[in-house]
Amino acid sequence: MSEIKKPRVYVALVHYPVLNKQGDIVTSSVTTLDVHDISRICRTFAIETFFVVTPLESQHQLVERLVAHWMKGFGSRYNPTRKEALTSTMVVKNIQDAGKAIEEATGSAPKIVVPDAKPFPQSVTYEQARTAFQQGEGPFLLLFGTGWGLERHMVQRADMILAPIDGIDGYNHLPVRAATAIILDRLLTP
Repeated sequence: MSEIKKPRVYVALVHYPVLNKQGDIVTSSVTTLDVHDISRICRTFAIETFFVVTPLESQHQLVERLVAHWMKGFGSRYNPTRKEALTSTMVVKNIQDAGKAIEEATGSAPKIVVPDAKPFPQSVTYEQARTAFQQGEGPFLLLFGTGWGLERHMVQRADMILAPIDGIDGYNHLPVRAATAIILDRLLTP
């Protein structure tokens, strides 16, 4: 029986290139609640780094100010668990910068894993993906899209596309924070 390894997993919340409701490629706004909650989710599942991806300088400043408040400001004393969750949160301008940071840390380019609410012919089950993660074929970078999802060519170029999360009665429009928690649980816990 092969040994199960702790996979090197990274998460990126992508704000560009994403789609709007009409299918146009846009830059979505960073929401501080996403940064807080996904940082906490990533810490819970021992994610190496949580990248907030946005090309907008004003959004970089927002994220950096938020992280600084909880790392160095009053927030670091008020809520130490929030500080702990945000220690691995980093804002970058694009997905390539996240990939470079991962390659510098691990010596390998990450395999890109994309969850999507729509099925693709090459979509894999969570069981198949979990097996790949456990076999240590990474590092892995999960790209979570904001808005109405990642730009389609980006999805199709991924190394692995995860099957959609099926609900009970066909409704499929989870908030990204909830999808992140569900997907990490499915991929990383036995």
